[in-house]
Amino acid sequence: MTRHLFTPFAMRGLTFDNRVVVSPMCQYSAEDGCATDWHLMHLGQLAISGSGLLILEATAVEPRGRITPHCLGLYSDANEAAIRRVVEFCRRHGKAKLGIQLAHAGRKASSHRPADGRHALAEDEGAWETVAPSPLPSSARCPVPRMLDRAGMDEIRDAFVAGAARSERIGFDLIELHMAHGYLMHEFLSPLSNQRDDSYGGSRENRMRFPLEVFDAVRTAWPKEKPLGVRVSASDWVDGGWAIEDSVALAQALKDRGCDYICASSGGVSGAQKIDLKPGYQADFAAAIKREADMPTMAVGMILSPEHADSLVAEGAADMIALARGMLYNPRWAWHAAEVLGADAAYPVQYERSRPAMWPEAFQTIKAAE
Repeated sequence: MTRHLFTPFAMRGLTFDNRVVVSPMCQYSAEDGCATDWHLMHLGQLAISGSGLLILEATAVEPRGRITPHCLGLYSDANEAAIRRVVEFCRRHGKAKLGIQLAHAGRKASSHRPADGRHALAEDEGAWETVAPSPLPSSARCPVPRMLDRAGMDEIRDAFVAGAARSERIGFDLIELHMAHGYLMHEFLSPLSNQRDDSYGGSRENRMRFPLEVFDAVRTAWPKEKPLGVRVSASDWVDGGWAIEDSVALAQALKDRGCDYICASSGGVSGAQKIDLKPGYQADFAAAIKREADMPTMAVGMILSPEHADSLVAEGAADMIALARGMLYNPRWAWHAAEVLGADAAYPVQYERSRPAMWPEAFQTIKAAE
């Protein structure tokens, strides 16, 4: 029987060994934007996990675009050198293709880490000015951001382009632009956070304008043979907010501009969101975008069962399956999924003898006990 999750998948000049993706996951462990030994350990183990693609966490394209002072950045030579060290390590030991998610936190920047409460930094804690499409704070506890003018938007667009150039020098296979979770690009898209009265606000077409300008600039700078994808919040989960039909329209516009896939996440722009959490709760968004925009999608969000992941690919709901917290909990998820599905995943030679086929007696005992 064909196990769709473990079949190859190609985008432009890149072919993934399988459809399992390690989703970008913030580690809040950088120093002045630079990757540390934590990233070497964290990403190194995930590079040997058997997944087809590993995407680095949301990486700020300028210092004020960091969510917290501990977030990864790619805006300086020091940042670039630190990430290159990690990427070279992953290449040397792992088989996963490597991507990076370029991001700007917008009005959700200048915050404490989740472990420290997520609330906005105080002035004596190193707070910095935040920016947004409109002077609307993300919550009552956050400062009012500065509304971006044309010069400020150009500066941020150029920062994304510079981040793409650094990503190319480092040797990444793929870039994902972060347009989700209430960060800057999503803030422009959603009518809940964008209340401008110029050509970048009001209609959906206007609200999409700046994110599409950023995409166009990065696509021009990024090599034609390398994939460029986008993560969206397919729904704000708030009445009157960004919705799935808007995401389909955005996906269609992105496809026309050379976008290679959409990762369909959701939420993050409003504390009023009401999310119906359940396994695969965002998979229908990926399916709708794939169907209506006729472009590849990644499904993400509480997809833990190998059978569920395989069925989503088999049924055409998504082309790839991204795991985040599930991969943190079980970094060998792809190995275990391959075993369950009767497929094969890559092991480093040092771990080859841990394959169940190499010591079947132990696994027969485990299965008998179950």
